[in-house]
Amino acid sequence: MTPLDLTPLALTMGDPAGIGGELTLRAWMAGRTGRAFVALDDPVRLRALADALGLAVPIGVVAAPREAASLFRDALPVLPVPLAVPPRTGQPDPANAPAIIRSIQWAAELAMEGAVGAVVTNPINKAALYGAGFAYPGHTEFLAALTGVLGQEIMMLASPLLRVVPVTVHVSLREAIGLLTTDGIVAAARTTHAALRRDFGIPRPRLAIAGLNPHAGEQGALGTEEITLVKPAIDRLRAEGIDATGPWPPDTMFTPAARAKYDVALCMYHDQALIPLKTLGMDEGVNVTLGLPIIRTSPDHGTAYDIAGMGVAEPASLIAALDLAGRLAR
Repeated sequence: MTPLDLTPLALTMGDPAGIGGELTLRAWMAGRTGRAFVALDDPVRLRALADALGLAVPIGVVAAPREAASLFRDALPVLPVPLAVPPRTGQPDPANAPAIIRSIQWAAELAMEGAVGAVVTNPINKAALYGAGFAYPGHTEFLAALTGVLGQEIMMLASPLLRVVPVTVHVSLREAIGLLTTDGIVAAARTTHAALRRDFGIPRPRLAIAGLNPHAGEQGALGTEEITLVKPAIDRLRAEGIDATGPWPPDTMFTPAARAKYDVALCMYHDQALIPLKTLGMDEGVNVTLGLPIIRTSPDHGTAYDIAGMGVAEPASLIAALDLAGRLAR
């Protein structure tokens, strides 16, 4: 069985005013012999975009994901999600918010039914969706709600050089510190440990648990959270048989020598995790949602309104997200 014969992946529309459409077209051009995917998008806008950018991408409308594999070598398969108004590059339009949301909902439904092997999401702008009833901080929480596991979702960012999991995610730094608990660290670590074993094939994952404060608190001189929150979580995890170490000083745990000693870094807040990941490999970073009953990945960047429609968007992160989703699904 070749990759194209397998259950296809579902690729969402993302914000049509951003670079998602161009990335979809370029990913198809780069992956004609890889695993098939079907775009949940507006075929009219994709054809117009391909013509405007001078990309030779035939668009094939399909009625069901199962039709994608046979079509994929010759055309980009699209399950139609019509837009309300033609998109303008770099200018999000609230009128198109329902279509963007519907694309995500439909992809999740198809994955839950087993009609697609995984969901890959193009970037959205949450603020542009709020007026249409979108009430979530991001894709991760929305997909958790759609699949019935809200509160159990964990965001992992993965690249060839590093995997990171933030314990607290889309909140301010002040709020993140207030939300940090021993139970939260333990729960994130358990989900991460299980996913690395099940989905990534690592039999005994090594988890490096970051400290919160500079120098991991220096025995309480620079903060006590390592003593009162982080170390108790590590002790509980080790008692369960999970290979967890730390608290690691955040300023030294991402060096090449340090990274060789663990399989994933569990970080206390968003930027502590994402700054090193993006610095080491922005174009190769993939967002993987753990704790869902479906597989979901996405590129590790935003809508990039400033370069939308210019034909210069780099598809490497989306291609990496498709590739990882295909491997996890397989």
